[in-house]
Amino acid sequence: MARLKRLPREAWHAFYGLWFAAVFLACVTLALLLVSVLPGLGRRRAAARGAARCLFLATGMGPALEQAPRLPGQPCVVVANHASYLDGIILCAALPPRFAFVIKNEMRNVPLAHFLLRRIGAQFVERFHHGRSARDARTILRRAHVGESLAFFPEGTFHDEPGLRRFRGGAFAVAVKAGAPLVPAVIHGSRHALPASRLLPRPRRLRVTLLEPIESAGHAPAALAALSRARILEHLEEPDLHPETEMPPALAGERLQTKS
Repeated sequence: MARLKRLPREAWHAFYGLWFAAVFLACVTLALLLVSVLPGLGRRRAAARGAARCLFLATGMGPALEQAPRLPGQPCVVVANHASYLDGIILCAALPPRFAFVIKNEMRNVPLAHFLLRRIGAQFVERFHHGRSARDARTILRRAHVGESLAFFPEGTFHDEPGLRRFRGGAFAVAVKAGAPLVPAVIHGSRHALPASRLLPRPRRLRVTLLEPIESAGHAPAALAALSRARILEHLEEPDLHPETEMPPALAGERLQTKS
């Protein structure tokens, strides 16, 4: 009996997943065509952003963008939680075209995705080879110094288990060395829509919350990571998977002042 009651919902989820896949293929095809022929990085990024927004509009997912403060006018670094393959597309739809995305190097092995990401100026980062990681970090820092805004997923990857994982330090080192404001961002709903164990998404309204920018000047990268992680956890409906991470006392006081 319980199985019979679930059948209509399962059928709807299957239909929705196939519809999403069809729209996704159409939007990706359009994006690939546009980034292949359009001159100028800004135009190509605007085209990719338009395709991402069309995908979520046509499938009813959103994403709604919530931001109490506006993004800084100067170059900045955005860091967001990572729970799904949808997250990169979500940030592409939500952020203005001036942002370059920092992507794990494994995406080079996905030919069409690699081509699209390379054409919109994404930076690929090697996570497991120290020499190449250092080289990639220098390249990203140069881009930050010339005025590029950057978007990172500092957890590095995602899993089925809900919760915020340990942050890698690259994004925060770049923000400190470039003197760029750091903007924590919270993506809501993507894990429920498309967890790591699923091939097709389920219907879910998505939201992106941009939090108050943090001035990186005077902060050590580890302290900046701790503060941004704490702020994300305040708005994320998931547990802290590494609660042993301690915030330095000075930043803990700063966090209390921002909440009061």
